[in-house]
Amino acid sequence: MPEQPLRIVNSVAPIRVCDNGGWTDTWFAKYGEIFNIGVYPYAEVQIEVYSADTHENRVVIYAENYGERYALNMPAENWDRHPLLEAAINRMQVPDDLSFQITIYSEAPAGASTGTSAAVAVALIGALDRLTPGRLTAHEVAYTAQSVETDMLGLQCGIQDQLCSAYGGINFIQMHDYPHASVSQIFVSNDIWWELERRLVLIYLGNSHNSSQVHEKVIRELEDAGPEDKRLSDLRTTAARSRDAIYAGDFAALGQVMIANTESQGRLHPELISADAQRVIEIAKAHRAYGWKVNGAGGEGGSISILCGALSHERRAMIRDIEQENPHFRHIPTYLSRFGLRTWERNGDAAHR
Repeated sequence: MPEQPLRIVNSVAPIRVCDNGGWTDTWFAKYGEIFNIGVYPYAEVQIEVYSADTHENRVVIYAENYGERYALNMPAENWDRHPLLEAAINRMQVPDDLSFQITIYSEAPAGASTGTSAAVAVALIGALDRLTPGRLTAHEVAYTAQSVETDMLGLQCGIQDQLCSAYGGINFIQMHDYPHASVSQIFVSNDIWWELERRLVLIYLGNSHNSSQVHEKVIRELEDAGPEDKRLSDLRTTAARSRDAIYAGDFAALGQVMIANTESQGRLHPELISADAQRVIEIAKAHRAYGWKVNGAGGEGGSISILCGALSHERRAMIRDIEQENPHFRHIPTYLSRFGLRTWERNGDAAHR
């Protein structure tokens, strides 16, 4: 009979879409304002906790999306197979007297420019935090996740993805001095919430991308320009305009801001709006969509958020036309997340009789 775990720790964290003002949460922007929306599908982590003296391997990682299960030597010093997971586990310094199997899963594809890696890191750190003394706040979990990417792995990474995953919902983020930021959550009536949820469409373009590589291209353009460069200033203005449009329930205005943000992204670097993204935008225009936003860093692959008009049948027709245009284009159903990081646990179930 298989051994039952002593405890089972669960955590989930949402991904992020429609990040108007993105790029102004970077070190080279120094300060910025970002509007974003946390949505499901979420990243999911489950930790099976056992006594250390009953297992040869202290930490086993099961990266379910990749079909990989392997032992991690602790303390981990060289991260190779799944560096983000391995570095986060090392950072959290889990107790020596326990052993673990850590399962990570996400329905959102990796490299979709929706902050999936940030959501995974937030969910993983949140789950591991339940095994250590004290408790991190949502803000502290976000900053720990961001530090794993930047300080431990040396990647280019802003802060808005981690904050959105930690807090969930609709957010207005003000970064005062990189990476220090405050989060103001936007609370609206159910009618506005449900209508925004109904109108938002997430289209995956079918090819994952490395956002850090795209960051490097933009940084080469902007590192000498300074934080007051007009291209960054134009992006900063879109966050407050998005916030105000949501509070007013003005979806036409929000759509216009999404378009303005995407055009500003294109002025940062021409590669940020790919030919595939442009083709999806053309189809969205033909179906009278209100707006579109190339998510995250943009570039080849990734995804695009579309804000549709009032009629549901036009939304469905648009999705069909997009998916028929290219076999790699795929609609990912989303739901707005009323919560950010959630963690809970229970003792292992007794064996079924």
